[in-house]
Amino acid sequence: MAVFTYKALGPNGAVVTGELSAGDRGEVLRQLDRKGLQPVKVAEAKVSAATKVKSKGPTKKTERSVKPRPKAEATKSKGKGSEKDYPEGPIKIPAKEVVYFTEELSDMLAAGLQLEPALKAMEAREEEGNIKEVSNRIRTLVRDGTSFSNALKRVSPSFGPLYCSLAAAGEASGALDTILKRQAEYLKTLQELKGRIALALIYPAFLVLSGIGVSVIFVTKLIPQLTGLLKGTPGSKMPLGVQIMIGASDFLRAYWLVILLILIAAAIFFKAWKDAERNKPAWDRIKLKLPLYGNVVRGRFYVQYLETMANLVANGLPLLRSLELTRESAQNIHLRAAMDGMIEQVGDGRSLSSAMVRSDIFPPLLIDMVSVGEQTGKIDQALRRAGDRYDRELDSALQKVMAMVMPAVLLLMATLVGTMAYAMISAIFQTIQNLGAR
Repeated sequence: MAVFTYKALGPNGAVVTGELSAGDRGEVLRQLDRKGLQPVKVAEAKVSAATKVKSKGPTKKTERSVKPRPKAEATKSKGKGSEKDYPEGPIKIPAKEVVYFTEELSDMLAAGLQLEPALKAMEAREEEGNIKEVSNRIRTLVRDGTSFSNALKRVSPSFGPLYCSLAAAGEASGALDTILKRQAEYLKTLQELKGRIALALIYPAFLVLSGIGVSVIFVTKLIPQLTGLLKGTPGSKMPLGVQIMIGASDFLRAYWLVILLILIAAAIFFKAWKDAERNKPAWDRIKLKLPLYGNVVRGRFYVQYLETMANLVANGLPLLRSLELTRESAQNIHLRAAMDGMIEQVGDGRSLSSAMVRSDIFPPLLIDMVSVGEQTGKIDQALRRAGDRYDRELDSALQKVMAMVMPAVLLLMATLVGTMAYAMISAIFQTIQNLGAR
């Protein structure tokens, strides 16, 4: 066992120093935790040879008081379900727990708590889940000198690159509580959107499944019966629509397995193509040009860019550094490359609005709002107003997309089933007319 010297803050804010014997630095930190001390500095003491010889003798009373905590005790916790074995390595947590973690941490930071005490308070949660263990691991890394954003990356992949980049921006600007609060609102909005999409797609999905079921019945049962009826009627002539339907029915029944395999192979090839590093820029450009969806992707980028820049600039970060941190929060590679050009131009002395014009990714209205902020010297307020405006536009665009999904699916299914029904009814009427003419 080694001897460590420590400097810590007591519950009343007084500075406490001393020595502890422990197996490693982590054990010292845990001992200080149990004593209610906030560690400031922990270092291994230099022990002389004479001291080492003495240490082999009878154990002193002070050494007995700081013996390592047994493993059974280390697993105990105040909360319910403390005996739960947490997985080793990175911990995945559900999206709703990420929202809870972000909301609670931002509230505590906004109330004046420092990051480490706030994370320690998160460990005392009574609710089941992995938030306690995630908070514990993040706090341990932060206490050892790791930045909060890097600790997030190492502890759980559920936070994602965007979340970690915004956390880094918050640390750099001193507005971590504000950025976490906005991120919590964004994550809640995203969850609500996913819930609305799932709810709105229930009826269209039912229509699609019903349409597929009716089509299968037509192809496997009704069309073969209709074919036999027409062929058994003397002088009957199949309408063109029925001939096409019969041909399609025969083709699908003969080659359905081949068609299914081709579709599966095409889906696998497309996924492999878009996931390849060399193709990601092209795929990101294509996403921006897709009808409806492209507008949503652009709107989301504008809102994220404006809100992040407003927070960073308002908290005193230089414009160039703010752009670099905001670039990391951009998920679209094509847009990120355009921001690289903006960073170079601002670094060369150009204004932000001028760099935005040359990037060719921002709408004129947004650039005008930023330009007004530059002229008035209140660029952070201009960025925030623009962010609020494009946030409303993004919500409107999402509502339009959702409003168009159901009618589009309904129209598609009605056209498919209606066409087959019309062709069959026409063939039946023509057969009846032929029989009446005889």
